[in-house]
Amino acid sequence: MENRAYMIGVEATMDVIGGKWKPIILCNLRHGPMRPSDLKRGITGISQKMLTQQLRELEDDKIIDRKVYQQVPPKVEYSLSEYGRSLSDILDSLCSWGEQHVAHLQEEGQDVYLKAN
Repeated sequence: MENRAYMIGVEATMDVIGGKWKPIILCNLRHGPMRPSDLKRGITGISQKMLTQQLRELEDDKIIDRKVYQQVPPKVEYSLSEYGRSLSDILDSLCSWGEQHVAHLQEEGQDVYLKAN
């Protein structure tokens, strides 16, 4: 294990959930388990390779759990781990702020919208 020093707590947070895709993956998982194909379908622009890489990193950091069902064809589901659920308030805040931001941009006349789930 490498020695790491953070100057501020948010650095440690971003070290685990930072980047373009991880917060989006985690927000998708906060309401329950999902299969990789469902995640890919719900995340515009992510490649299969990138999704797999991000899921592995989140699993390595113990933020998500991977459950493999022994059946044919094999079925895999990802969910927030108990530790990952400790991010729920942060994820909810990020999602709420994003919704408010979209509303703000719309009020300024920008052509942006949130797709309905």
